Amino acid sequence: RESRRIRPGRALTASVQHRAGSPSQGSEAGKRRGIQIGKEVVKLLLLAGFWVERTPVHEAAQRGETLQLQQLIESGACVNQVTVDSITPLHAASLQGQAQCVQLLLAAGAQVDARNIDGSTPLCDACASGSIECVKLLLSYGAKVNPPLYTASPLHEACMSGSSECVRLLIDVGANLEAHDCHFGTPLHVACAREHLDCVKVLLNAGANVNAAKLHETALHHAAKVKNVDLIEMLVEFGGNIYARDNRGKKPSDYTWSSSAPAKRLEFYEKTPLSLAQLCRVSLRKATGVRGLEKISKLNIPPRLIDYLSYN
Repeated sequence: RESRRIRPGRALTASVQHRAGSPSQGSEAGKRRGIQIGKEVVKLLLLAGFWVERTPVHEAAQRGETLQLQQLIESGACVNQVTVDSITPLHAASLQGQAQCVQLLLAAGAQVDARNIDGSTPLCDACASGSIECVKLLLSYGAKVNPPLYTASPLHEACMSGSSECVRLLIDVGANLEAHDCHFGTPLHVACAREHLDCVKVLLNAGANVNAAKLHETALHHAAKVKNVDLIEMLVEFGGNIYARDNRGKKPSDYTWSSSAPAKRLEFYEKTPLSLAQLCRVSLRKATGVRGLEKISKLNIPPRLIDYLSYN
């Protein structure tokens, strides 16, 4: 995760500056004064013990040392102590997929929706690790599946890690399929950019908008950029618009090499529109909306038709 690579002291100083309202633009003297104030506040917080570099609880949780963690908890160690970048032991355990440590921390009163400096919760980190066990534990203790974030949601993180099992579970408990991240776009954008076909199909079957745009860029643009023919075919079958243009005025086919397999496939779709049966399927799936598969399975129609509408 990008934010993890920022030096904690510098990240915290920047955060304090921002929250204190120091000017991001203006005189150089004003900027220097803002930076100095931020540094002084950080020093005071560190001296007061509000933030620490890392505690033994963090280390035990991250390494999966359950016996040591249990002993620390029994001796009265704080399970909600935060580091300089607001990482709690629960964040550390979740990011490493340490399910037993997650269980111990939650049982000891760890804050299930604690935020680190970039706003991510332990559920975001568990999804990033791809640990279905950790995800289930956090959800059972009331973790919010749609925390108010400006950055990647738990569903984004699950799509980044390529865990279709986590993606399916999050959707089952109400994850927002169209959650928008200013850098990544929707979860579908992420899954396509990372070429996680299983995650893409789970999202599309759940009703994700195949033509959702990030700066006019669709999932099909991502599929063309990564030159994945299987991904292109799947998106088009679900109604992906091959003529959509991004903010540079380019269609998906403009991102492929001439005569390459992706280019030929997109050229085929441009010359050969979807059949009436395919168009009807796309329209019906759009009408059934989120979790359309459940509705389709209950229709009083022949099983073969249900299979076709379900993309089986």
